Amino acid sequence: MTSLTLVRRIAARPSVVFDALTTADGIASWWGPEDLPVTVAEIDARAGGAYRVRFRTSDGLEHEACGECLEVTKPVRVVMSWRWALGGAPEEFGRVSRIEIDLRPIESGTELTFTHADLRDAASRDSHEWGWTGSLAKLVRHLTEVPVEHARG
Repeated sequence: MTSLTLVRRIAARPSVVFDALTTADGIASWWGPEDLPVTVAEIDARAGGAYRVRFRTSDGLEHEACGECLEVTKPVRVVMSWRWALGGAPEEFGRVSRIEIDLRPIESGTELTFTHADLRDAASRDSHEWGWTGSLAKLVRHLTEVPVEHARG
């Protein structure tokens, strides 16, 4: 098993970032690599709650991930199981991995540490790293566009 960890600094306070991680509208704004559209975003952001996110790639293929929220501690941490229900990395189909997202306040906003653990191998890690890098870039862009009075308060 292998994992990947990505760290991003976002010019928004932790509660704003947390909402983008734990609401359907928030997830729809950033989930999925590059500028690919999210077609379904559902989340019950509480321990034991389920989530499901579907997005379409530029070649028209649908990919859907789903799982359970394992830990939701506002505004500092979200942990969830991860499973491809449709498409995704073929070597991960039918397997369950784990996502941990930690938020830490910093002077300029929030430091987000994203870890995707229990991936099958290095090839899967590299594939997921590409996807999550694109997703987190969209998250940073989305939250940078939030008006300053909402982002910093």
